[in-house]
Amino acid sequence: MSTFKMLVGGKLVESPETFGVINPSTAEVFAQCPDCTQDTCNEAISSAKNAFKTWRLTSFAERKACLEKAIKQIEAKTPEIMQVLTKEQGKPIGVIGESQMPEPHWSSMMEMAAVGMFLGYFANLEVPDKVLSETDDMKVVEKNVPLGVVGGITPWNFPPLMAAWKIGEAVMTGNTIVLKPSPYTPLSTLMLSECFLDTFPAGVVNILGGGNQVGEWITKHPDIAKISFTGSILTGKAIQAVTSGTLKRLTLELGGNDAAIVLEGADVKKTAAAIFDKAMMNTGQVCVAVKRCFVPQGMHDEFLQELTTLGKDAEKAVGDGFAAGVKYGPINNKMQFDKVSELVEDAKKSGAKIHCGGAPCTDKGKGYFYPPTIISGVKEGVRIVDEEQFGPVLPVMPYSDVTEAVNRANHTLFGLGGSVWGPVEKANEIAAMMDAGSIWVNDHADLGPDVPFGGRKESGVGRQMGSATIDGYTDKIVLRLKKEKKVSGGYPSGSKL
Repeated sequence: MSTFKMLVGGKLVESPETFGVINPSTAEVFAQCPDCTQDTCNEAISSAKNAFKTWRLTSFAERKACLEKAIKQIEAKTPEIMQVLTKEQGKPIGVIGESQMPEPHWSSMMEMAAVGMFLGYFANLEVPDKVLSETDDMKVVEKNVPLGVVGGITPWNFPPLMAAWKIGEAVMTGNTIVLKPSPYTPLSTLMLSECFLDTFPAGVVNILGGGNQVGEWITKHPDIAKISFTGSILTGKAIQAVTSGTLKRLTLELGGNDAAIVLEGADVKKTAAAIFDKAMMNTGQVCVAVKRCFVPQGMHDEFLQELTTLGKDAEKAVGDGFAAGVKYGPINNKMQFDKVSELVEDAKKSGAKIHCGGAPCTDKGKGYFYPPTIISGVKEGVRIVDEEQFGPVLPVMPYSDVTEAVNRANHTLFGLGGSVWGPVEKANEIAAMMDAGSIWVNDHADLGPDVPFGGRKESGVGRQMGSATIDGYTDKIVLRLKKEKKVSGGYPSGSKL
């Protein structure tokens, strides 16, 4: 088992205690992660606070140079990180030796490519000043200034990507960061520590390993100015409650229960294939995946049959992420595996019809394998419709008119994403009626670092990426600057040649 270290104050450090990290394809521990102590956590925060004093004053060019060096280090380390990422998260690796596997939705290779893309975008992020007014003797300038030490807490579905996302936003806006990945998938993120070690000044980037208690220490610490958290609604609410006493800034990207509305006139075969992909990518473990599908009554049976055919075929591509031909790895952890199983069993008891899948894969070893599952015969009031399954299960529901579909799609505490599929003019009209942070037409979950992203209602607070990065990671101050008075018409009074 490799030794994984944390990045604290410009040094790679170990911890006296470790915990096991489980490979979800085998359900067995394959490596040990350092379990950060409270003293080490405090040291990381103190180091970040000290580093902020000078990092906040750096120029755009200085920040860009540091991040570009880190990007090169990450590129060199990518093959090694991919191996660990597939072992701890379960997603297909994407490349075996010299051969390219069938393109899975979200392989380790794709995730590391996205890490480079996101960091490359943030490396070009400038924080401009804005002149609000100007007279002969005064200039009023609105300036975006960094907040201080950012506490970043990332989930287990896209570990290095979420880490790079939060680090890139924080450091390019002049903040420092203490980041903690999920204890289910900490190792690929800890491997980034070496890439930030010599590329940034000591203390600017700190990466810790540990369980939920480390997240609590970061969240409650008075020297943390902002929490950027991606994860469950329950934890997001707890963070909001704890941070109210110190008025920390918050960005909370929480759960989703995204609806896809199919319209009359949609191409059944093409639309079903696209929605299936957007529901099952990363084995359904995507906050903004399609999680509910509404189809016109007259198209329902045909559409359902297309999805069922796709699901039955996809079950053959479920397996260990290192195996050839695998497109869908295991569910990442037993807690989530049990939840998905429980939601499907609950749907069965409520009268649901299972068209494909519907039970754990028992022929693929001890891992947390669950096949793509298509369900009908459910509606609001059934848990698989009302809750976020975060797994490879899609309920399909008929509707009689599109107003009904929109109302049902919006009738939820979630509001992360949604999509409308069909003739463009009508789809654009319906998209504007949906109540979520991101709405797509004839697509879903197409995200990039240049477009703001976040949720409405209980799906989150604040926005990330694009123009929202500056808003989320800086405060605005106003400088009322005096100008030197210019003397006109000859020499100043009392001057001599």
